[in-house]
Amino acid sequence: MKNYVIAALSGAALILSSQVVAADIEAGKSKAVEVCASCHGADGNSPVPNFPKIGGQYRTYLEKVLQDYKSGSRKDPIMAGMAASLSAADIENLAFYYSSQSGSLNSNK
Repeated sequence: MKNYVIAALSGAALILSSQVVAADIEAGKSKAVEVCASCHGADGNSPVPNFPKIGGQYRTYLEKVLQDYKSGSRKDPIMAGMAASLSAADIENLAFYYSSQSGSLNSNK
């Protein structure tokens, strides 16, 4: 029985760790430059007060917000349009990229 528990916990750990590694930071950076940088800045630290600073924001928060804009459960006409064309992989990659940047919530760099 003990071996089954260890095997189950090991399998769960592998699944969770693969979800973190699955994101592609370079793809997120490319998509950020292509779609997001004009408002939020290339590193997520917009110099314009009208646009939120998203650099260093929590990855899970960024994913949730983008998914909510895409689904329409969070309302903003500009962000809804931007999120509409994002795939699930784009959202994951963008969240991974922006969460790795320096910002007011996170000073990784």
